[in-house]
Amino acid sequence: MRHIGQSVPTEQPHAGWRSRGYLPHFDSPETVQHIVFRLADALPGPVMDRLDRMPAADRLDGIEAALLGGHGERLLADTRLGGLIEDALLHFDGERYRLLAWCVMPTHVHALAEQVEGHRLSSVVQTWKSFTGKAANAALGRRGTFWAREYYDRFMRNERHLEATRAYIESNPVKAGLCRNAGDWRFSSAWAGRSTTT
Repeated sequence: MRHIGQSVPTEQPHAGWRSRGYLPHFDSPETVQHIVFRLADALPGPVMDRLDRMPAADRLDGIEAALLGGHGERLLADTRLGGLIEDALLHFDGERYRLLAWCVMPTHVHALAEQVEGHRLSSVVQTWKSFTGKAANAALGRRGTFWAREYYDRFMRNERHLEATRAYIESNPVKAGLCRNAGDWRFSSAWAGRSTTT
């Protein structure tokens, strides 16, 4: 297995609520989070301008809908990159977080993960993005910014919310018209779940 983000400290105090000026983030141990991060070109300027005018409570839903539109180069449709990102998500599963569901879409990534004491959400996401961004650029023979700076997170309020979110994540490729059944999408927990029982 590749070394991914070994420089991240093993113990970090959790930050609670914080914001870097665009979206609020919540960081707390044992919290289950729906995390979305996207390619740098996945939401062009006019789309971002429209999203910025939305009420904050509606913004994440607007972002998710816009991401399904498949703007930009759609670099994650390259199966080499899908595998790279899936490997990175799974690498520290059970150590720095507990991964409950995931899906690598052509323009963005969904992860449903329970936070672990001592590992800040921002550090976990930064590790995923830093390693995969460098490796993806190398694989494609390109340079420049691979991922957008910001990521989106939403904590699960209860078991019902968690199960609805898991279903949403795994059905994302179906909703985008990329496949007929969730289990047909190679780079997701729906595929992984099916492949372990067949």
